[in-house]
Formats: sequence, C-alpha cells, structure tokens
Amino acid sequence: MKRISTQEISNCVYRLARKAGITLTPSCLNALQTAKAQETGATAFALDTLLKNAQTARTEQMPVCQDTGMSVVLVELGQEVALTGAPLSEAVNGGVRRAYEDGYFRKSVCDPLTRENTGDNTPAHLHVELVAGDKVKITFLPKGFGSENMSRLYMLTPAEGKEGILRAIADTVKTAGSRPCPPVYVGVGIGGTFDGCALLAKKALTRELGSRNPRADVAEIEEEALKRINALSIGCQGFGGNTTAIGVSCEIAPTHIAGLPVAVNIQCHCVRCESEVIS
Repeated sequence: MKRISTQEISNCVYRLARKAGITLTPSCLNALQTAKAQETGATAFALDTLLKNAQTARTEQMPVCQDTGMSVVLVELGQEVALTGAPLSEAVNGGVRRAYEDGYFRKSVCDPLTRENTGDNTPAHLHVELVAGDKVKITFLPKGFGSENMSRLYMLTPAEGKEGILRAIADTVKTAGSRPCPPVYVGVGIGGTFDGCALLAKKALTRELGSRNPRADVAEIEEEALKRINALSIGCQGFGGNTTAIGVSCEIAPTHIAGLPVAVNIQCHCVRCESEVIS
C-alpha cells in the first residue's frame, strides 16, 4: 500500500490551476491555427485575435480569459493508495484557493440562491474514481459558464438512435449560436443515467482535441457531428465561416433498455485542461 499525503494533492491542484488559467492546450492552439488558415475577412481576423490573446497570456502570465471558471477536478485514485493528512476535498479546495489568489484569477463561485460570492472560487466540483494501481491522476478543468450555460441534457427514446444523438448535438450548438464564444469544443456523453451521462460529457472535454473514441461506431458519431456543426456556418465569434467547432469528443457507457441519455457539454474556444500523475 502506497501512502500519499493529501498535501501533495493540494500542491498538484495548485500547479495545475495556475497553468490552466493562463494556457490553452497545445491541441487547442493547433486547431485554432488550422481554422485561421481556412478563413478570410472578419473571421480570420477574429481567429488571429484569439491566438494573439493566448500568446499574450502565456508571455505575461495573465489569465487567458476573464472567466477563469468554476474549478472541475477529476481524481483517479489508485485503490492501492492510502491517503494521509487532511480530507481530500479540503486538500483540493486548498489548492484551488491558493491558485486563484496567487494568480489573480477572478473568483466566480457563489451561492445559487443568495448569489453571495464565496470569495475564493471554492468549493471545486470534485469527482473521484477508484482505479487499479498505486498512483493518483489529477485533471483540472476550469469551466467558464458562457459555454456551460449552453449545454444540454436529453433523455431520448432508444428508437431515436444514432440520428437522434447527432440531431441533439447539432441542435445544441445551433441554439447556442455565438453565445459560447465559438469555435467550440463539444463534449458528448452517451448512455449511463441522467447524472452519469453529464459526467461522461465533462470527461470528454478532457480528451485531446482531434482524438477519436476507440469504438469505431462512436468515432463515426464524433466525425459526423463535427461535419454537421461546421455546416451551420456560425463560425468564430459568430462571424460565419468553415469552423464553428474545433472538435467533438464522445464518451459512452451502458444504459437501461428503456433509455438513451445524451449530454452535450459545450466548451468555448478557450480549451484549458491540465493533468498530472502523483506516484
């Protein structure tokens, strides 16, 4: 049994949060550069502006977006690990608290009814999954709500099948229009339960842009959904063009014979996600 202090986890969350707040993922930057090469006029100018903004954020060590997000933390905890020290949730929130203070990141978390700000961007939205092994993998995703608000959950009938899934994905992006700051990254959960499906969609957003699900039939949905979304011609920031989405990633899980849950989680062009393994 390996012993890992939750202080190590807190420090890891701190590092990931600081980096994610100022840095787009390499695959996101590549996708934006590819999109820029395919556009002209105002759309190309908008994409160029996004790329310059990302470069300035890296150079000046400043937030890459004013919405520094609600902290989503995914922990894959090896079952041969014994955690020592403060409770895991306290450690994670401690890392978030320090990162948002030291990084001068906007604190955006509040009570849903009183709207009173918690003042330190906690609590983080923490998901813990027990896995084999003696390591801990931590993934940090700061989720802005301009895009989160455009996300949708559908409880389709089994008869709607693949076409129903594709329609749900495309309709979500069409309804969102320019509001989630496209070009967007679309995470899709297929199957599971009402709540589990939404988590699948969130996990899909932690995948590298351009990757494909190992199941051929799911990969086909990813590719066809991307084609349909880009055919909408919403384009970068709503200026039109060939690239409304820079990627679609789907995760899938078994579901009940009577249902077909589909969750569509929208991420803006500002794809920020960092991971680290503690061993």
